[in-house]
Amino acid sequence: MPTKTPCRILMGAPVAASLVLLASPAVPAAAGTARPPDGVWRTAAYGQVAVVDGARLRLYQTTSISCLPGGELRRAGPGGSGGVRFASDDGTEMVLRPGPRGGLVLTVPGSVGRVDLRRLPSLPDRCTRPMPKDPRTVFDVFWTTFAERYPFFAARGVDWNALRARHRPRVTGHTSPDRLFTILSDMIRPLGDAHTGVADPAGGRSFAGRRPGTRRHDDAFRARVDKAVLRNVGVPLRTWANGRVGYADLPRRLGYLRVTAFTGYAGENSVYARQRAELDRALDAVLTRDRVRTLRGLIIDVRYNGGGHDALGVRIASRLTDRPYVAYRKRAPGTAFQTVRVRPSDRPRYTGPVAVLTSDLSVSAAETFTLGLTGRSPAPHRVGATTQGVFSDVLVRALPNGWIFALGNEDYRSAGGVSHEGRGVPPTVRTPVFTDAELAAGRDSALARARALLTR
Repeated sequence: MPTKTPCRILMGAPVAASLVLLASPAVPAAAGTARPPDGVWRTAAYGQVAVVDGARLRLYQTTSISCLPGGELRRAGPGGSGGVRFASDDGTEMVLRPGPRGGLVLTVPGSVGRVDLRRLPSLPDRCTRPMPKDPRTVFDVFWTTFAERYPFFAARGVDWNALRARHRPRVTGHTSPDRLFTILSDMIRPLGDAHTGVADPAGGRSFAGRRPGTRRHDDAFRARVDKAVLRNVGVPLRTWANGRVGYADLPRRLGYLRVTAFTGYAGENSVYARQRAELDRALDAVLTRDRVRTLRGLIIDVRYNGGGHDALGVRIASRLTDRPYVAYRKRAPGTAFQTVRVRPSDRPRYTGPVAVLTSDLSVSAAETFTLGLTGRSPAPHRVGATTQGVFSDVLVRALPNGWIFALGNEDYRSAGGVSHEGRGVPPTVRTPVFTDAELAAGRDSALARARALLTR
């Protein structure tokens, strides 16, 4: 049960709320709501065990050698379609519904997939005993989790068994925390995967993977980018959704929609329903009946977007089409592909030419959004640079010593079956994006090219 909320373990800050990891103070259960069957449930695809006990839901993270507590949520009301919503104060949510053959179906608001759970006769014995916390056990849980859950070793050219043979002898029962942290970081560094990382919350250490060639960025770089974007747009942007959605009418009947995240629209720990409502409010203000009739073209800028909820990207796409189509497909290891579709919204829709601006700083849900627009008609121009190449929801796991780590474990494919994992979605028109030369000269080649494409 992963989360698409941007995982701050990858950026050196506290990890974002994740139903697979964090326990929080209980939310009082709503009166008169349905209750899923008590018992022990398991999903093999994600290595999770869920224990339903009255109004409480306890989660465990499992591998073939380990079981660690994964958090606790409380019943918080109905979840729609016969489901029950569980939540915690930090915004973590999940919904359980009856599933086929006596099982349960779990969904995470904001995610576009579902997870099937099957009943177990009892809690696995391993989950009833404390795990050793010595360095060798920590290493083995880390390595085994990747070995069992990470599907991209071949795509990223990494022999995980060979890495174990190289690094496991470096670990002893007395290996220092500093040394062990370096070893774990060295293990995942060759993956070049921005959805992998390891963090020591108590010690303030973190390591995040990234694709070779990806630029490092910080608040100062972000400020330079924001300044350059506003200067080249040339007119003020009106903003919504906590400043993460902006829009401006450009000359020659063009529109410019900038989306800098697919989360945090109503505050960092807001529930998905509030974020969706904020996005709808923004889109209703942008895509008015008059504007969708008069726009000649729409530029959508996700060049600096760290991701968030896939479903919010699909929601934007639904305002850009008058016909249903397949956005993409996804699956966890050992499961069938689930098809994600875009269906036209019943609100005003813009169906004319679109240009999408992307870069290596377009990450995660920004990439699934870009991928999800490729099936649109007319197909969008993709202008700029190749996206980061990490599509999966993030599976956040704990280690016995209290450290946390992250990995992607879902395979996303285009409607035609193409995987862009590790490579990213390429542009159809390649330009520089936020390079030092562009920023120093005050140029925005991607934006200028998009304008030209939509007005030719």
